Amino acid sequence: MNWQKLTDPGQIDVIKQQSKDMPVLIFKHSTRCSISSMSLDRLARNWKKEDEQRLIPYFLDLIAFRSLSDQVAMDFGVPHQSPQAILIRDGKVVFEDSHFGISYNSIMAKI
Repeated sequence: MNWQKLTDPGQIDVIKQQSKDMPVLIFKHSTRCSISSMSLDRLARNWKKEDEQRLIPYFLDLIAFRSLSDQVAMDFGVPHQSPQAILIRDGKVVFEDSHFGISYNSIMAKI
């Protein structure tokens, strides 16, 4: 996957704008959590090159950017989870799941 790194609070407004043209996925990842690593790996293994034309994926290292992770939760109205997949379309959350509930098929079904 060609992840865009979410590292700056200003990117949240960019994501809201981008989501008007194409759905945006934010994957909140804990580098200290094996479940998070497994969820990330499952997404990456199923990702297809052509998915880049259907979805913009963002990666948020919530250990390094915890306050940004909290801001994502507040701005999009979803409780903080780790790991967490948040799908945004037209500036609003259309799908959110965490832990073993995160799956490529469920995300792609919502776009």
